[in-house]
Amino acid sequence: MAAMLKVYADRLSQPSRALIIFCRVNKLDFEEVTVNLGKGQHRTPEFKKINPMGQVPAIVDGRFRLFESHAILRYLATVFPGVPDHWYPVDLFTRAKIESILDWHHSNLRRGAATFVLHTVLGPSLGMTPNPKAAKEGENLLVRSLKTIESVWLKGDSKFLNGNPQPSIADLSLVCEIMQLELVGDERRDSILGPREKIGAWMENVKKATGPHFEEAHELIFKMKARLSANRVKTVSKL
Repeated sequence: MAAMLKVYADRLSQPSRALIIFCRVNKLDFEEVTVNLGKGQHRTPEFKKINPMGQVPAIVDGRFRLFESHAILRYLATVFPGVPDHWYPVDLFTRAKIESILDWHHSNLRRGAATFVLHTVLGPSLGMTPNPKAAKEGENLLVRSLKTIESVWLKGDSKFLNGNPQPSIADLSLVCEIMQLELVGDERRDSILGPREKIGAWMENVKKATGPHFEEAHELIFKMKARLSANRVKTVSKL
């Protein structure tokens, strides 16, 4: 009997959520192993045997271990029978277009969004000194990245990236990244996403295509959003 796939994740992590949603939507048989980033569990010797980089997500599939979310999504979409082709198409031309988005993601959308969120709310909540300059640089890159998505990959009335009729692993990965903006509060989030109607429609399409698993995977983010919002209210009331 084959060992069950193990997914090591923290649902506060954008790529962890993308991986969990993918597994749920495609009915993969897996065990979710929580690695609490806030408690430093990703830095333990035990976890570093799974991923020497000390990051989530990571998987163990029998004797095979893998880290880096995009690589994991490619692996699962390719290896597990029954995963619909639209997630990671066998057609090499279509697949190459998806690969280009995934490669672009890390140094653009992810770097902008993660830097912005870290230096506005996440860092200070963990005791880091706020860095408005870094936050602004992250926000600028984030806004440029959102414009790029709209102008390059969401042309016309595209429901999903590259005009595809169904979502790919790139759609899921990028939308989970943008969902991290929930943590900065509604006003800041809306100031960035409000003008981007195509982004909003595309995100809704991805949510509908992956529901109810999308909502379930993001419950922890909304709980943290509520805590951060309450802390901001307390801070303002003391001023």
